[in-house]
Amino acid sequence: MAQVQFYGTGRRKNSVARVYLVPGDGKITVNGRDIDNYFDKETLKMIIRQPFDVTETLGRFDVKAKVEGGGSTGQAGAIRMGIARALLIADEGYRPPLKRNGFLTRDPRMKERRKYGLKKARKAPQFSKR
Repeated sequence: MAQVQFYGTGRRKNSVARVYLVPGDGKITVNGRDIDNYFDKETLKMIIRQPFDVTETLGRFDVKAKVEGGGSTGQAGAIRMGIARALLIADEGYRPPLKRNGFLTRDPRMKERRKYGLKKARKAPQFSKR
């Protein structure tokens, strides 16, 4: 018999996460590795678990996430958004708490591109009158 799974895509900065929720005991796997082995900072693990805390579903779903691009913070934010979207598919009643905490809103902040004549996006070379 086919196992029920819920899918959600999350994006943040340059990171893209494909998240699958499967009814289980709360095991979180990122790119085939346990969350404790993949993310070293406790705050990043907390960010990933936030949708479960808000909807009071901690320990009810196993998470399988494939994430690529960006850094660790962007990846954690992308996984959080993917989990929130997958929870919506699991139960539409989770929408108000997820929406209230901003987990369904795509964060539009990206790295600004470098402009010619400048050292970085906005940093100009030192000015000298002579």
